[in-house]
Amino acid sequence: MTEDRVLISTHDLARAGQLRDGFKSAGYSTDLVTPDEELTTDDGAVLLVLTGGLAEGGGALARQARQVLDIPVFALASSAELAPALRPGFDEVFPATSHVDDVVLVGSRLIERGRLQALTGIIGETDAMRQVMERVVQIAPVASTVLVTGESGTGKELIARGIHLLSPRRHKPFIPVNVAALSDTLVESELFGHEKGAFTGAIDARKGLFELSDGGTIFLDEIGDMPLATQTKLLRVLEQREFHRVGGEKSIKVDVRIVAATNQDLRQLIAIGEFRRDLFFRLNVLGIELPPLRDRRDDIPLLVQAYVEEVSERLKRDFPGISAEAMEMLTAYSWPGNVRELRNLVESMVVLAPGHIIRSEDIPDEVRAGRGPSLLPAPIPRATREGTGDLRPELEFVFRTLVDLRVDMDDLRREFDVYRRGEGIALPGEPVLGRVAPVLPSRHGIEIGAYSRGADTSEFDDVVISTEHAASSVVPDVQGASPGAHGVSPAAHGVPVTDSDNVVVFRPGMTMEDLERQAITAALSSVNGNRRKAAELLGIGERTLYRKISKYELDD
Repeated sequence: MTEDRVLISTHDLARAGQLRDGFKSAGYSTDLVTPDEELTTDDGAVLLVLTGGLAEGGGALARQARQVLDIPVFALASSAELAPALRPGFDEVFPATSHVDDVVLVGSRLIERGRLQALTGIIGETDAMRQVMERVVQIAPVASTVLVTGESGTGKELIARGIHLLSPRRHKPFIPVNVAALSDTLVESELFGHEKGAFTGAIDARKGLFELSDGGTIFLDEIGDMPLATQTKLLRVLEQREFHRVGGEKSIKVDVRIVAATNQDLRQLIAIGEFRRDLFFRLNVLGIELPPLRDRRDDIPLLVQAYVEEVSERLKRDFPGISAEAMEMLTAYSWPGNVRELRNLVESMVVLAPGHIIRSEDIPDEVRAGRGPSLLPAPIPRATREGTGDLRPELEFVFRTLVDLRVDMDDLRREFDVYRRGEGIALPGEPVLGRVAPVLPSRHGIEIGAYSRGADTSEFDDVVISTEHAASSVVPDVQGASPGAHGVSPAAHGVPVTDSDNVVVFRPGMTMEDLERQAITAALSSVNGNRRKAAELLGIGERTLYRKISKYELDD
């Protein structure tokens, strides 16, 4: 039970008694106060509810609550007092006939929001931040997993701490983990612990962070950077509430609430195979999206004031303030680094400009010039954990086709590297197994690579993948060659293949389904219709291959 105290006026004594019982049932202490009573800070009040006197602005009680105690004020008003002109100065105005439970519900959420701000230092009065804090108050009491999203620097860890501090787990550990700061080889050991001798350097058994946070909350920041292998183990923790230490055989059960956060688009990571779809749905049971600072500019003066007070006190420096022109510049800036960038700027102003008011000329050039938008986050190609490699742009369409076939791109890169070293694939003009891959005319197409027939006749026949750059859709045939798919002859490119079905050709206007159909046809042809080998060649399951054969009517 909380010690927060709700003050209820006795303008309407019968109504005051009903409200007192309602707030007591919700776990709050209550006091009845007369209209002319003097309020003091010793009361520990968090809310004043007026049962009358709205037409007079609530009288002395309302003024003291706002000016001395700095607490919200509710009012119950008669029909004659419900005019909009009488409402300014009150946080909520209810009709006198409102149900007590409605008043208690709104009051308790407002009180919890104030507690959240006091415990975490979250600052914001805009509608966007009110909605965020309201959501935190709603989801904090339950044990469900939460996914917090938003740009870097928006305060995701503060939200996670607030969820923990308002929950029944607040007396248990809260352990934040920056997943991006852990190497792939250590992340699993850090999270789940390890047994003695599990790997080189494991001289003793060690508990992981999940064990240490048992009964409490673990905050997994930058969850999008978690390796796929660890994602699988995390999924088991979410589903079974148990895990094994690295090198261990004993199943360890834990009761941990998981709050995850990311500044990345997890759905995009799912599309390129770097984040598990099932893990995303398990994490995103309850979601909170934090707005960037540029979307809540009215909070900037409040944030500046709070940071000035905090930094001045910590550094023992006086700070007279900021001029209106300078504050206007701060409010107009886009803040690509969000709240973190604003706080750092305030600290630099307190340190570098002591003793005088900050004027517009004291503001850094990039803020004064408003060059923020150039720094806003922009989508960039995501590098895999095994390196970006040196892949030519011509391979892009191959990757897109294979992603559609759900082939793991990391495995594909490793396979290309193996063949690239001379075990079956060559770039134009380079030797492979005693022969040279042709350099194709740029107006017809570019060869990407080939699985070549080796000494062992059980290996796959040649499979050539090419792209067509010609404006014309017809490529001249060469004597002795049979036309390939879409009228293109492999021999026209100098490619030594024996079956036109083994050629996959891309030309402008073709869809991914056209490429997929060609790839499946070429694979089946190269293995003489053996569907198991064709599935292996394509890197998909046999069941998937059968379904696509039926879809494209390739049964014959």
